[in-house]
Amino acid sequence: MENLFEQKVVVVTGGAQGIGHCIAEQFRKVGARVCVIDKREGSHFVGDIADKQTLECFVKEVIDKHGHVDYLINNALPLMKGHECRGHSSVLPC
Repeated sequence: MENLFEQKVVVVTGGAQGIGHCIAEQFRKVGARVCVIDKREGSHFVGDIADKQTLECFVKEVIDKHGHVDYLINNALPLMKGHECRGHSSVLPC
């Protein structure tokens, strides 16, 4: 079971710390080629997946290096954007 994911390409968003980091490490242990994108500084691709240009650069890098993606683990924390209602101070999701 050591090389169960050998030659498989795994992308982990939000993989620099916490659960995402653990997920990335477990895939590495079973032979996967792991690509991480995270806003936190480190040896992985640094960027915000909410930014289209950043995401396109990351995808290009992954595809140029590996040719494909087998698994996408979307672990990045979704940014809850919203707008203020007229006359109210609450923020509602879009």
